[in-house]
Amino acid sequence: MSGHSKWATTKHKKAVIDAKRGKLFAKMIKNIEVAARTGGADVSGNPTLFDAIQKAKKSSVPNKNIDSAVKRGAGLEAGGADYETIMYEGYGPNGVAVLIECLTDNRNRAASDVRVAMTRNGGNMADPGSVSYLFNRKGVVVVPKGELTEDDVLGAVLDAGAEEVNDLGESFEVISEATDLVAVRTALQDAGIDYDSADANFVPTMQVELDEEGARKIFKLIDALEDSDDVQNVFANFDVSDEVMEKVDA
Repeated sequence: MSGHSKWATTKHKKAVIDAKRGKLFAKMIKNIEVAARTGGADVSGNPTLFDAIQKAKKSSVPNKNIDSAVKRGAGLEAGGADYETIMYEGYGPNGVAVLIECLTDNRNRAASDVRVAMTRNGGNMADPGSVSYLFNRKGVVVVPKGELTEDDVLGAVLDAGAEEVNDLGESFEVISEATDLVAVRTALQDAGIDYDSADANFVPTMQVELDEEGARKIFKLIDALEDSDDVQNVFANFDVSDEVMEKVDA
């Protein structure tokens, strides 16, 4: 997962100081609203909401925005939209498989946005099921390194159901079954280990190795997709080496 995860980490850093910060905030607020609607406003009984709030706080989303989103989602405040999750599938340049997760209150707009972004950036849409079989739903927790070693993290999460710990350079990535995500996150907290994010993601079972040109093309496609307010997450099965990543970053 190295290339994809390292790229996501780099992008996350840039996003915080980026002009897209407003977009990032809006997507996090939407996540909180949906989590509160699905599981209620009490974070102690709603782990999805807990993680959505944690992530928003770490990205400096103001507390008042977070509180309002929880209230709207739980029906305690007017103005909540009726969002639904839709998955689109397709192929990007170099045959990279792409899964696009949308959270939208307008199915037609979401479909149109995704289709336009794909066709303008060398991708094409695929039938449901034709791409998703290349991914498994997994729990992914990103832990900032600081003074931690891989053994520290492994020791904390092994009994909680973690399958592997990957070194991403400046952080560790803990992979588990999606059903073990809360247990892994709780084990880290119990061990006094801070984490950046805890999500159920689609992790590729096989990857396409990309050169610099291929990497630039797929990043451009993903940026175009993520530019849509309806697109919440993009998952793709590419891998990029450190050397290629450095060239792209430069």
